[in-house]
Amino acid sequence: MVLNGDIVDIWQFKKRYFPASHMQVIKEIFGMIAKGTQVVYITGNHDESLRRYSGIQLGNFQMVDKLVIELDGKKTWIFHGDVFDATTKGSAKMIAKLGGHGYDLLILVNRAINWVLKTMGREKMSFSKKVKNGVKKAVAWIGDFEQTAAELAIGKGYDTVICGHIHQPQIRTIAKGSGSVNYLNSGDWIENLTSLEYNEGYWSIHSFNEKEHVVPEVVHMRTSNKIPMLNVLTDEVALFFNSIASATH
Repeated sequence: MVLNGDIVDIWQFKKRYFPASHMQVIKEIFGMIAKGTQVVYITGNHDESLRRYSGIQLGNFQMVDKLVIELDGKKTWIFHGDVFDATTKGSAKMIAKLGGHGYDLLILVNRAINWVLKTMGREKMSFSKKVKNGVKKAVAWIGDFEQTAAELAIGKGYDTVICGHIHQPQIRTIAKGSGSVNYLNSGDWIENLTSLEYNEGYWSIHSFNEKEHVVPEVVHMRTSNKIPMLNVLTDEVALFFNSIASATH
Protein backbone atom coordinates (compact mmCIF):
# COMPACT_ATOMS: atom_id res chain seq x y z
CA MET A 1 0.00 0.00 0.00
CA VAL A 2 1.30 3.44 -0.95
CA LEU A 3 0.23 6.52 1.04
CA ASN A 4 0.95 9.39 -1.33
CA GLY A 5 1.50 12.39 0.93
CA ASP A 6 -0.50 14.68 3.22
CA ILE A 7 -1.72 11.78 5.34
CA VAL A 8 -0.98 13.82 8.47
CA ASP A 9 -1.75 17.53 8.11
CA ILE A 10 1.16 18.90 10.13
CA TRP A 11 0.49 22.42 8.81
CA GLN A 12 -2.68 22.55 10.89
CA PHE A 13 -1.98 19.88 13.47
CA LYS A 14 -3.26 20.66 16.96
CA LYS A 15 -2.40 18.66 20.07
CA ARG A 16 -5.83 19.29 21.53
CA TYR A 17 -7.57 17.88 18.46
CA PHE A 18 -6.92 14.26 17.52
CA PRO A 19 -10.23 12.37 17.24
CA ALA A 20 -10.58 8.71 18.06
CA SER A 21 -11.55 8.06 14.43
CA HIS A 22 -8.13 9.34 13.31
CA MET A 23 -6.42 7.05 15.79
CA GLN A 24 -8.44 4.15 14.41
CA VAL A 25 -7.00 4.81 10.94
CA ILE A 26 -3.45 4.75 12.32
CA LYS A 27 -4.22 1.58 14.25
CA GLU A 28 -5.58 -0.07 11.10
CA ILE A 29 -2.44 0.80 9.13
CA PHE A 30 -0.20 -0.49 11.95
CA GLY A 31 -2.27 -3.67 12.00
CA MET A 32 -1.74 -4.16 8.26
CA ILE A 33 2.02 -3.65 8.68
CA ALA A 34 2.16 -6.17 11.54
CA LYS A 35 0.31 -8.74 9.40
CA GLY A 36 2.80 -8.44 6.53
CA THR A 37 1.48 -5.66 4.27
CA GLN A 38 4.26 -3.45 2.93
CA VAL A 39 3.35 0.21 3.49
CA VAL A 40 5.26 3.01 1.75
CA TYR A 41 4.66 6.53 3.07
CA ILE A 42 5.49 9.21 0.48
CA THR A 43 5.85 12.68 1.98
CA GLY A 44 3.82 15.65 0.73
CA ASN A 45 3.73 19.36 1.47
CA HIS A 46 1.40 19.22 4.48
CA ASP A 47 3.70 16.64 6.10
CA GLU A 48 6.96 18.00 4.65
CA SER A 49 8.63 18.08 8.07
CA LEU A 50 8.75 14.28 7.85
CA ARG A 51 11.14 14.54 4.89
CA ARG A 52 14.05 14.65 7.32
CA TYR A 53 13.27 10.97 7.94
CA SER A 54 13.07 10.06 4.26
CA GLY A 55 14.78 6.76 3.55
CA ILE A 56 13.95 5.20 6.91
CA GLN A 57 12.71 1.61 6.80
CA LEU A 58 11.33 -0.35 9.75
CA GLY A 59 10.24 -3.82 8.78
CA ASN A 60 7.34 -3.47 6.35
CA PHE A 61 7.18 0.31 6.75
CA GLN A 62 9.18 2.68 4.56
CA MET A 63 9.22 6.48 4.26
CA VAL A 64 10.38 8.13 1.01
CA ASP A 65 9.95 11.31 -1.03
CA LYS A 66 9.32 9.41 -4.27
CA LEU A 67 8.97 5.83 -5.36
CA VAL A 68 9.79 3.91 -8.54
CA ILE A 69 8.35 0.42 -8.85
CA GLU A 70 7.99 -2.07 -11.67
CA LEU A 71 4.53 -3.53 -12.25
CA ASP A 72 4.17 -6.25 -14.88
CA GLY A 73 7.33 -5.07 -16.61
CA LYS A 74 6.32 -1.39 -16.66
CA LYS A 75 8.09 1.32 -14.66
CA THR A 76 5.82 3.43 -12.43
CA TRP A 77 6.93 6.71 -10.85
CA ILE A 78 5.00 7.85 -7.76
CA PHE A 79 5.38 11.15 -5.90
CA HIS A 80 3.08 13.67 -4.23
CA GLY A 81 3.50 16.52 -6.73
CA ASP A 82 3.98 19.61 -4.55
CA VAL A 83 7.39 20.05 -6.18
CA PHE A 84 5.53 21.68 -9.10
CA ASP A 85 3.61 24.08 -6.85
CA ALA A 86 5.42 27.38 -6.21
CA THR A 87 2.81 28.37 -3.58
CA THR A 88 4.15 25.72 -1.19
CA LYS A 89 7.62 27.28 -1.04
CA GLY A 90 9.22 30.38 0.50
CA SER A 91 7.04 33.32 1.54
CA ALA A 92 4.18 32.02 -0.60
CA LYS A 93 3.81 29.10 1.83
CA MET A 94 2.11 31.40 4.37
CA ILE A 95 -0.53 32.31 1.80
CA ALA A 96 -0.94 28.63 1.00
CA LYS A 97 -1.48 27.86 4.69
CA LEU A 98 -4.12 30.57 4.95
CA GLY A 99 -5.73 29.14 1.87
CA GLY A 100 -5.67 25.75 3.58
CA HIS A 101 -7.64 27.18 6.51
CA GLY A 102 -10.17 28.62 4.05
CA TYR A 103 -10.43 25.26 2.31
CA ASP A 104 -11.05 23.50 5.63
CA LEU A 105 -13.79 26.01 6.48
CA LEU A 106 -15.39 25.45 3.08
CA ILE A 107 -15.35 21.69 3.66
CA LEU A 108 -17.03 22.09 7.07
CA VAL A 109 -19.77 24.29 5.60
CA ASN A 110 -20.13 21.84 2.73
CA ARG A 111 -20.56 18.91 5.14
CA ALA A 112 -23.29 20.74 7.06
CA ILE A 113 -25.19 21.54 3.85
CA ASN A 114 -24.75 17.97 2.58
CA TRP A 115 -26.22 16.68 5.85
CA VAL A 116 -29.30 18.82 5.23
CA LEU A 117 -29.48 17.64 1.61
CA LYS A 118 -29.18 14.02 2.76
CA THR A 119 -32.09 14.39 5.21
CA MET A 120 -34.13 15.80 2.32
CA GLY A 121 -33.26 12.81 0.15
CA ARG A 122 -31.22 14.88 -2.29
CA GLU A 123 -27.76 14.26 -3.79
CA LYS A 124 -24.67 15.69 -2.13
CA MET A 125 -22.72 18.50 -3.75
CA SER A 126 -19.13 19.75 -3.61
CA PHE A 127 -18.53 23.49 -3.28
CA SER A 128 -14.78 23.25 -3.81
CA LYS A 129 -15.23 21.29 -7.04
CA LYS A 130 -17.59 23.94 -8.34
CA VAL A 131 -15.12 26.67 -7.39
CA LYS A 132 -12.19 24.89 -9.05
CA ASN A 133 -14.13 24.03 -12.18
CA GLY A 134 -15.57 27.53 -12.42
CA VAL A 135 -12.30 29.44 -12.14
CA LYS A 136 -10.37 29.42 -15.41
CA LYS A 137 -7.02 29.93 -13.68
CA ALA A 138 -7.60 26.89 -11.46
CA VAL A 139 -8.54 24.73 -14.46
CA ALA A 140 -5.45 25.95 -16.36
CA TRP A 141 -3.21 25.30 -13.34
CA ILE A 142 -4.45 21.72 -13.03
CA GLY A 143 -3.83 21.18 -16.75
CA ASP A 144 -0.30 22.58 -16.44
CA PHE A 145 0.38 20.38 -13.42
CA GLU A 146 -0.66 17.24 -15.25
CA GLN A 147 1.28 18.18 -18.40
CA THR A 148 4.47 18.95 -16.44
CA ALA A 149 4.32 15.65 -14.54
CA ALA A 150 3.72 13.75 -17.79
CA GLU A 151 6.55 15.45 -19.68
CA LEU A 152 9.03 14.71 -16.88
CA ALA A 153 7.92 11.07 -16.76
CA ILE A 154 8.27 10.71 -20.54
CA GLY A 155 11.75 12.23 -20.39
CA LYS A 156 12.78 9.74 -17.69
CA GLY A 157 11.38 6.80 -19.64
CA TYR A 158 8.58 5.85 -17.24
CA ASP A 159 5.41 4.15 -18.40
CA THR A 160 3.18 5.51 -15.64
CA VAL A 161 3.34 8.55 -13.36
CA ILE A 162 1.16 8.86 -10.27
CA CYS A 163 0.62 12.08 -8.29
CA GLY A 164 -1.66 13.51 -5.63
CA HIS A 165 -1.65 17.11 -4.36
CA ILE A 166 -4.28 18.69 -6.65
CA HIS A 167 -7.27 16.65 -5.40
CA GLN A 168 -8.36 15.75 -8.95
CA PRO A 169 -8.79 11.97 -9.49
CA GLN A 170 -7.68 11.14 -13.01
CA ILE A 171 -6.52 8.36 -15.32
CA ARG A 172 -5.51 9.35 -18.83
CA THR A 173 -2.77 9.04 -21.42
CA ILE A 174 -0.72 12.16 -22.15
CA ALA A 175 1.43 12.35 -25.29
CA LYS A 176 4.43 14.59 -25.92
CA GLY A 177 6.33 14.39 -29.18
CA SER A 178 7.03 10.75 -29.94
CA GLY A 179 6.41 9.58 -26.37
CA SER A 180 3.44 9.07 -24.09
CA VAL A 181 2.75 8.17 -20.48
CA ASN A 182 -0.18 7.06 -18.38
CA TYR A 183 -0.95 9.89 -15.95
CA LEU A 184 -2.84 9.00 -12.76
CA ASN A 185 -3.97 11.06 -9.79
CA SER A 186 -5.40 9.46 -6.67
CA GLY A 187 -7.61 12.44 -5.84
CA ASP A 188 -8.10 12.82 -2.10
CA TRP A 189 -9.87 11.45 0.95
CA ILE A 190 -11.44 14.75 2.01
CA GLU A 191 -14.13 15.43 -0.56
CA ASN A 192 -13.66 13.05 -3.51
CA LEU A 193 -13.03 10.01 -1.27
CA THR A 194 -10.99 8.30 -3.99
CA SER A 195 -7.95 6.07 -4.26
CA LEU A 196 -6.14 4.18 -7.00
CA GLU A 197 -6.14 0.39 -7.24
CA TYR A 198 -3.94 -1.86 -9.38
CA ASN A 199 -5.36 -5.26 -10.25
CA GLU A 200 -4.41 -7.75 -12.99
CA GLY A 201 -2.43 -5.23 -14.98
CA TYR A 202 -4.95 -2.38 -14.86
CA TRP A 203 -5.34 0.78 -12.79
CA SER A 204 -8.75 1.98 -11.65
CA ILE A 205 -10.15 4.78 -9.49
CA HIS A 206 -11.94 3.48 -6.43
CA SER A 207 -14.65 5.78 -5.08
CA PHE A 208 -15.72 5.24 -1.50
CA ASN A 209 -19.45 4.86 -0.96
CA GLU A 210 -20.45 4.99 2.69
CA LYS A 211 -23.65 3.05 1.90
CA GLU A 212 -21.53 0.02 0.94
CA HIS A 213 -19.54 -0.02 4.18
CA VAL A 214 -20.42 -0.61 7.80
CA VAL A 215 -19.07 2.27 9.87
CA PRO A 216 -17.16 0.84 12.87
CA GLU A 217 -18.08 2.10 16.30
CA VAL A 218 -15.75 4.82 17.52
CA VAL A 219 -14.89 4.52 21.18
CA HIS A 220 -14.88 7.99 22.76
CA MET A 221 -12.67 8.49 25.78
CA ARG A 222 -13.89 10.53 28.72
CA THR A 223 -11.81 13.61 29.37
CA SER A 224 -11.22 15.60 32.53
CA ASN A 225 -9.27 18.66 33.55
CA LYS A 226 -6.61 16.49 35.14
CA ILE A 227 -3.68 15.38 33.01
CA PRO A 228 -3.88 11.57 32.93
CA MET A 229 -0.91 9.32 33.48
CA LEU A 230 -0.35 7.73 30.10
CA ASN A 231 1.23 4.36 29.52
CA VAL A 232 2.16 4.89 25.88
CA LEU A 233 3.87 1.53 25.46
CA THR A 234 0.79 -0.66 25.67
CA ASP A 235 1.01 -4.39 25.02
CA GLU A 236 -0.34 -3.90 21.49
CA VAL A 237 2.14 -1.18 20.55
CA ALA A 238 4.99 -3.11 22.16
CA LEU A 239 4.04 -6.19 20.15
CA PHE A 240 4.05 -4.10 16.94
CA PHE A 241 7.52 -2.69 17.51
CA ASN A 242 8.87 -6.07 18.58
CA SER A 243 7.57 -7.57 15.34
CA ILE A 244 9.35 -4.82 13.35
CA ALA A 245 12.58 -5.39 15.27
CA SER A 246 12.38 -9.12 14.63
CA ALA A 247 11.83 -8.55 10.90
CA THR A 248 14.95 -6.39 10.60
CA HIS A 249 17.25 -9.04 12.11
